[in-house]
Amino acid sequence: LITKKGLEIVGAIDSAPTKVGRDLGEIIGAEEPLGVVVTDDVERLFSEAKPDIAVHATSSFLKDVYLQLEEIIKHGVNVVSTCEELSYPYVSNKELAVKIDKLAKKFGVTVLGTGINPGFVMDTLPITLSSVCQEIRHIKVERVMDATDRRVPFQKKIGAGLTVEEFKEKIASKQITGHVGLEQSVAMIADALGWSLQAIELGAVEPVIAEKPVKSKAVNVDRGNVAGLRQSVRGIKGGKPVITLLFEAYVGAEEEYDSVTIEGVPNIHERISPCVHGDVATAAIIVNSIPKVINAE
Repeated sequence: LITKKGLEIVGAIDSAPTKVGRDLGEIIGAEEPLGVVVTDDVERLFSEAKPDIAVHATSSFLKDVYLQLEEIIKHGVNVVSTCEELSYPYVSNKELAVKIDKLAKKFGVTVLGTGINPGFVMDTLPITLSSVCQEIRHIKVERVMDATDRRVPFQKKIGAGLTVEEFKEKIASKQITGHVGLEQSVAMIADALGWSLQAIELGAVEPVIAEKPVKSKAVNVDRGNVAGLRQSVRGIKGGKPVITLLFEAYVGAEEEYDSVTIEGVPNIHERISPCVHGDVATAAIIVNSIPKVINAE
């Protein structure tokens, strides 16, 4: 945001006491202060700064961010958010999705949930590729990531370094969630293609077991322990899967890639190797979406 021409940061909000009252530049590791002090007073900030848009990045789950979004919208501020469930919120919580839609229309703002995934790799990209097909029978998308150089919170979210039992316990108690957004990507693809799905079947989150010791800057993974996870989801139409998404992220992956396979007329197979770097690309798609969100009806 601070390097993008035409954008000015006019405020920053956080609830963490360790951040409130400090200069934003110091917190994010900028070379110099930005002159923007972090506050937890949302009402005062929006009233004084009058921003055009809020970049919202707090949680993956719609129910956890709804009140935050409501407050932003009621101040007449557009929103671009990294909340994965917000990318297609009707799948997560139709009631809250309808509320957000009504509020956005009432206050004349646009609300977008996006990112690299969901938002691009496993939905927008296959949707775009499908535009050259006369007929589509099945779409399969795979994303395999080496988590070794990803941010520490992501490595923790996929359970890297845990024993298998610890992994199962943390998944069961939802202390770790794995990847959020696969259902939203399936729904987005189906919507774009005009498909009415009978069901979206989310597979169990499974651990990827390290066959040899591997490590990153944040974690050491012993042989036999969890290096990361794999997940899958299927969109069912006419009693059979027509959309399949496969996601793997683990420390020590020998190959990482994004691939889209469309069975149809014509058949299409596209592969990005190595995969698109999620951390960098998420920041990019959020910032690059800002003009579109502000200018949208």
